[in-house]
Amino acid sequence: MTHRSQSYFLLSLGCAKNTVDSESMAQLLNGAGFRGEADPDRAGVLIVNTCGFIDSARRESIEALRDLASHKRKGQLLIAAGCLSQRAGAGLVKDVPGLDGVIGTRRWMDIVDLVGRLRARPHPEPIYHLPTEAATVGSDEHGALRAAREGASAYLKIADGCRRPCAFCAIPAIKGTAVSRPMDAILDEARRLRDGGVQELILIAQDLTDYGHDLGLKDGLAQLLEAMTRAVPDLPWIRLMYAYPGAVTPRLIDLMAASPQILPYLDIPLQHGHRETLLRMRRPANLDWVYRTLGAMRDKMPDLAIRTTFIVGYPGETEDEFEGLLQFVRDLEFDRVGAFTYSFEAGTPSAGQPDHVPAEVMAERHERLMLLQQGISLARNQAQVGRTLDVLIEGHGQAEDEDGHPLDEVISVGRSYRDAPEIDGYVFVAGELPVGRIVPVRIDGAMVYDLTGTVQTGAPGVIVPGQIYGPGDLPVR
Repeated sequence: MTHRSQSYFLLSLGCAKNTVDSESMAQLLNGAGFRGEADPDRAGVLIVNTCGFIDSARRESIEALRDLASHKRKGQLLIAAGCLSQRAGAGLVKDVPGLDGVIGTRRWMDIVDLVGRLRARPHPEPIYHLPTEAATVGSDEHGALRAAREGASAYLKIADGCRRPCAFCAIPAIKGTAVSRPMDAILDEARRLRDGGVQELILIAQDLTDYGHDLGLKDGLAQLLEAMTRAVPDLPWIRLMYAYPGAVTPRLIDLMAASPQILPYLDIPLQHGHRETLLRMRRPANLDWVYRTLGAMRDKMPDLAIRTTFIVGYPGETEDEFEGLLQFVRDLEFDRVGAFTYSFEAGTPSAGQPDHVPAEVMAERHERLMLLQQGISLARNQAQVGRTLDVLIEGHGQAEDEDGHPLDEVISVGRSYRDAPEIDGYVFVAGELPVGRIVPVRIDGAMVYDLTGTVQTGAPGVIVPGQIYGPGDLPVR
């Protein structure tokens, strides 16, 4: 077997949950003697872990596959993995001539076997590995770490699939029903990540708050977190992503409020703020619950940061319904909001609903919503001025003046508890600070999405602004 044939190029598209699957496939390939390559020309196996959630993501995935197919050399294999593969199946080959294999979301752990099957055939036709059964978590995963590390942060997947009935979403059809991973396996991986120097553990699933339902657990997420804080008491930050409305329990709220490790941050995609729209979406439509629950959380965690997402222009959305969403946002003053215009998804219940909103109306409503949220976000950020926040340093950059000209100053870039990676804001700190450490920063400026500050002196392990620190010079917090 040639040197090149034992190497692979893996492009991961889509969300952090997809990234975890990509990292797991890479681990299995590495364990089978393959070597990762950053240059597709140097790899024997080309893999694209696709996203198929919305139309723009599908187009990006197909374009990436076509680009690799057009430059594919003799002997190279091109494999499509992930959500679009599961959703399109054999139809994907019509869009991407030159595709050798298709492997779906539910059997990513068979990637090494699929490569072997493709190579065992002298002139392989495309092979479709799309069984309907999901992995038997904890056994079929072949020991792959179900996490993706980015610097000092790591995404840890605690479940896959979804059993919610949202009318606009194809995830249950793509991923299957919700399957929770065994608690012992999750805790073991948390320890391994802690031992590897991870400072921030981000728990992810399609629906975190449904964790353990299939295992017969009541309040499974709270049970998992209680066990995790005991298992890794020295891991500084635990962040929760993707909670489902109506499933945030008093026990979970009390645990978040009592544990300094669990960040006072919650990503809870609400999708809309008008009851009639939510009913058509087949989403929880009890807005009183949202007001009461978020109020209770803020009472117990005054510093709580709430992130949510909304869909604008869902079929049948009237101007009155959209105004209801705007009022909902004014009332609850979310720290972070992501907004998306409705994307038509064939095969979902929403696709057959009447009264689709024109694209220009959706775009105008999206602009109005984001303009409103920018004012709220700025005010929430301004409230941080004068506070000292712990900031996880992720990199360095060059300071600029008001006209964008570079200055002879280095700044550090990091995130506070209020900021999840990639989707939220940053904290810009004067001076060069050690990457991968959590340092206290006094906030002195606020922008719409970001904050600025200086290192807080007088804290334990006194930090001198402007000094360059090396590994071990600052205490791990």
